This record gives sequence, C-alpha cells and structure tokens, in this order.
Amino acid sequence: MNPYVLTILLSSLGLGTVLTFASSHWLLAWMGLEINTLAIIPLMARQYHPRAVEATTKYFLTQATAAAMILFASTTNAWLVGEWDIQQLTHPIAVTTAMLALALKVGLAPVHFWLPEVLQGLDLTTGLILSTWQKLAPFALMLQVAPTVNSSLIVTLGLLSTLVGGWGGLNQTQLRKILAYSSIAHLGWMVLIMQFAPSLTLLSLIMYIIMTSSAFMTLKTNNSLTINALAISWTKAPTLAALAILVLLSLGGLPPLSGFMPKWLILQELTKQGLPMSATLAAMTALLSLYFYLRLCYAMTLTIWPNTLAATTPWRLDFTHTTLPLSIVTMLALGLLPLTPAVAALLDL
Repeated sequence: MNPYVLTILLSSLGLGTVLTFASSHWLLAWMGLEINTLAIIPLMARQYHPRAVEATTKYFLTQATAAAMILFASTTNAWLVGEWDIQQLTHPIAVTTAMLALALKVGLAPVHFWLPEVLQGLDLTTGLILSTWQKLAPFALMLQVAPTVNSSLIVTLGLLSTLVGGWGGLNQTQLRKILAYSSIAHLGWMVLIMQFAPSLTLLSLIMYIIMTSSAFMTLKTNNSLTINALAISWTKAPTLAALAILVLLSLGGLPPLSGFMPKWLILQELTKQGLPMSATLAAMTALLSLYFYLRLCYAMTLTIWPNTLAATTPWRLDFTHTTLPLSIVTMLALGLLPLTPAVAALLDL
C-alpha cells in the first residue's frame, strides 16, 4: 500500500477514536465511530484475496448496523427526554438499544458471530488493530452509558461472553479464530465488572491489549497461522517459543503472570458486591479458556512436526521484523503481577 495512503488511514483511525473520546454529544461520538470504521476497511481489504474481501464486507455490515442502532437510540432519547448528551441517556428503550449496539460493535456474546469470521480473513497486523485499537472507542461509550443500564443485562452479557469465548475456542485449529474467542472471553470479564468498578474495566482492557499485542506479534514473527504451524515454531526462535507459552498462560490468567491481576481483582470485587454466584461462574468459564491456551502450549512444546523428508530445518530466524515492540509488550504481559497492591491502592479497591 502507498505509504501516503497508509499514513492517512492510520491518522483517521486515531482521529476517529480521539473524537469519540472527546465527545459529549451522541452525534459527534457516532461520527468518530464511523470515521474509525471507514479508516480500517481499506486496511482490511488490502490483501487481494476473496477471504479478506468477505471479512471486510461482514465487518462493514455489522458495524453499519451497530452505528444505525446507536443513531436510533440517541434519536429516541432526544425525542423522549430532550437530551443529546451521552451521560443523559436515561430512557430504558434508548439505553438498552445503545448498550446492545455497542456490544455488537465490540463483539460481545450473543452478538459475537461476526468476530471470529472477520478475524480469520485478515492478516495478523490488521487483526491486531481490530482486536485492540478498535475496541477503545466503543468501550469509552459503554463506560459512560453503563451506570443507567439494567445491571442484570450487563451481568448477563458478561457471563454469556466469558462462556461463549471459552466454549467457542475449544474446537478451533486456526490461531486467529482462537484469539477471536479469547477476545470475546476477555471482553466478557470487562463488561461483568463495568457497573460496579469502571476503573477495573479500564485496567482489564489495558492488560488485555498488552497480552493480545504480544500474542499477535509473536505469531507474526513466527509466521504461524494454525496449531500445526506452532509445532515448528520452536526451531525458528527457541527463546520466543518459550516466552510465547508464558504469554498464552498469562492470557489464561494463571499466577504469577500479569493476566492473573485483573481476574483476581474482578472476582474480589464481584464477591464484595454480593455476587458470589456470578464470580464462581466467571471463574469456571475461565477454565474453558485455559484449556485451549494449554492446548496451544502443548503444540508448541511437546509435539514435533512429522518430518519424513530430508528437508533443512529452519534453525535461524530471519530478523526482518522489528522486535523491540514485541520485547516490551511481552515483558509487560509477564511481569506486572507484583504491582497489584499498588494498582489496587491507586484504583481505591
């Protein structure tokens, strides 16, 4: 892609998100979301491949539907209450419609069906942008809308997402689909606590972005798209393969890795709020996700590619990629757990 065009598209991505962050009026927020969507579509379709075009079309249709629902919800609220302000969304119909529209935007269950299919059709770099940056603007709106939404709806969306995210990833062989279901499960954890401790949602989102960035960059460096391809990744970069296993376990939420921090604090907060059953269910669904992360770890460490040909093994990694960002996010994804007391004090938990 032409570097000038790429610069314009990436700038528009940033502009759309910042516009939504800065807006207090529904129309301005909607415009930010639309700029965001329109900027990423050429990036998604730049591989001239039927799957990429199909993924782009699916993404466009779902995002357009969600944007129309947001516009409908805000207009309904303006008609019934006389307010366009984002935090003044008070009418039950408008609030529920807006929440479901934003759930569709980010890919929460039960409106998650587009996310694995779209992510599967993209290359890893665009998939990384879709899984991280594209979640920021809708989440900013969700955090503002959440206080007026029925808490049963939010808890149901959260628990259903953690369950679907764990269940859906069990039978997958494609790494991008596994990461998509992992994304759905993590979004479920964030939404579950959204009404009770918004600061925890933010912490969880930051940790998710760090860990997912590390996972995507590792796969890109190893050029692995399927579980079978992971079996030969250790020959390319043994150190990276060892760290990738730890990153996957961090995504699963195992101590003493960074991914344990948000899960621990969320379960603690849910128990404080008198929701022990929701906390138990969320913890049980985390085991489903952990199973498929362990499956990937098993493929990377305990299986050897069936080599019957006298082929040369790719022992050396071709260092054409910049590995500094990968190193930084991997270290963050593995080593932030000791900061938990400081984070808890900072967030007043």
